[in-house]
Amino acid sequence: MIKIKYITIFVALLFLGNCQSDFLDTTPYDEIGSGNMWESENLVDLGVNGVYNALRYPFVGKERWSLDGDGFVGMGRDRTSWIMGSSTFKSGVMTAGDGLFRKYWEQHYEGIHRSNDALLNLEAGVPVSDAKAARLIAEVKFLRAYFYFNLNQVFKGVPVYLEPVPADEVNRPRETEAAVWKVVIDDLTDCINETNLPDTYPKGDSNIGRATKAAAYSLRGKAYLYMKDYKNAEADFKKVSTLGPVLYQGKYADLFKEVNEDHPEMIFSVQNVSLPGLGSITQKYLGSQPAFGFGWNTYLPHIDYVESFENADGSPFNWDDYLPGYSTMTPKERTVFFLRDNLTNDQFTSFEEKGAKMSLYLPNGNEARVLAAYSNRDPRLTQTIITPYSTFDGAAGGTEFTYTLRWPYVGYERKEPFDFQTNTNSKFYYLWRKWVYEGISNIDNREYGPTDMPLIRYADVLLMLAESINEQGFKTEAIDIVNQIRERAGAALLQNNDSSLPTYVDGQEDMRTRIRNERRWELPVEGINLFDEMRWKTLKEKSFYEGNGAKEIWGAKSYNFSWKGDYNYTWAIPRVETERNSNLEQNPGWE
Repeated sequence: MIKIKYITIFVALLFLGNCQSDFLDTTPYDEIGSGNMWESENLVDLGVNGVYNALRYPFVGKERWSLDGDGFVGMGRDRTSWIMGSSTFKSGVMTAGDGLFRKYWEQHYEGIHRSNDALLNLEAGVPVSDAKAARLIAEVKFLRAYFYFNLNQVFKGVPVYLEPVPADEVNRPRETEAAVWKVVIDDLTDCINETNLPDTYPKGDSNIGRATKAAAYSLRGKAYLYMKDYKNAEADFKKVSTLGPVLYQGKYADLFKEVNEDHPEMIFSVQNVSLPGLGSITQKYLGSQPAFGFGWNTYLPHIDYVESFENADGSPFNWDDYLPGYSTMTPKERTVFFLRDNLTNDQFTSFEEKGAKMSLYLPNGNEARVLAAYSNRDPRLTQTIITPYSTFDGAAGGTEFTYTLRWPYVGYERKEPFDFQTNTNSKFYYLWRKWVYEGISNIDNREYGPTDMPLIRYADVLLMLAESINEQGFKTEAIDIVNQIRERAGAALLQNNDSSLPTYVDGQEDMRTRIRNERRWELPVEGINLFDEMRWKTLKEKSFYEGNGAKEIWGAKSYNFSWKGDYNYTWAIPRVETERNSNLEQNPGWE
């Protein structure tokens, strides 16, 4: 299908042998490659694709979505990085020894050392044309910039290696955050100035998946955004718009299906195929039993995230507008609104005894009443989240069925009423729809789905452009840019003319809030939201306010969230690294 996918897979197999499919610790992260990898054009291609293969490390690219920060909760506990066996981020018990910090650091430095080895050999001369060598050098510099970007956005200053070094010399002190941003900017500027690096590749091209000028401008603009150099960020993001990326104009949910994985909106993506260890595992961790066939609904959307989506007219959502008195009721009392129609007498009595306000129950209209609260919203809500009494096309035993998320669950998988089964049936949670495969087409490979995972998407670039413009002062130009995203989604358009309407933008601060919300609604489970909240320093107020925690749909709390301190906005240098390298200084708060 796509050439780079299969070249990269071949390289992956060379690296992996019979190692585990999560690509972890298959080679020491500080080990440089061998010069004999570059003695023929075929080996040069494999060597460069070995650098691309670092994107398959979970925190580098393949599973960055697992770090999404906008409301993940888990079954009885939060697992910000369940895949990696990390401690619970939202429980406030993470330390510098946590696996999240260690593996994030190791995986990115593995990519950096592969990049440095490739550049040493490519720049020394390899048996390919000068034009191809120049293009490959630009691609590798883009990748090295990407690795350093990801490190710097969380650790805020890391050691810099721009050449291969022996393992026993990986002992440099940290550079300042500003110095690392300069490294990123310099590498990306070299990419942009390289005439042999294409602007983009057209849909269906065999080179889709490789770095391009559009990707380089996008990433450099984002680095400028982190540096608060909004003027240069604006210029770079505007340049992207001239290089070929465009917004997909179909249904929002369809953009994240395999058929559209190489649409021009996807500027740079991790290449996935349906082979063990080489595909996406969103199905396993975001899907549930009808979508997965077995297993757990590990990652769950938080109710705050669901309730943040606007009404269809652009006004803020409020339960009381749909269910009068909702906000003054206790969570137990509110349970009544989410119950299925036609409860049995025993079920009715059971919920009444548990505290549900059953005097408000509608035996033949309960489902329709609550369903209206979700249907009259920004369309991205129901295309991203499986909400109560919505349907999902799943499968069981190789046969496709349409399931409905009802409460309480009464079954069955293969016959009426086809309730949506989870392994949390004793509690009622929202579930993810985005990135979850439907039907039976992938019933045998739900642990390695074929859809590529975007790392840079044009919608993200447009919203960063709007942010860059707005941070320099309010302009209606930012409204027009955000409206491109909202129009595609089917949401009410923002405007600056009629202050009586909920879509009226009242200056820079209001626009800042709207841009941030737009990013939250447009970019969930893409490995962006957590880093946005850290960049804006809004994570505490969004997720860790007093009384917040993992909650069922009506607000009943399963467990509390705990904020360790504002030093969470800068991650700990991994303890194993500070023990290995005495020149590394720990970030404040993590000592």
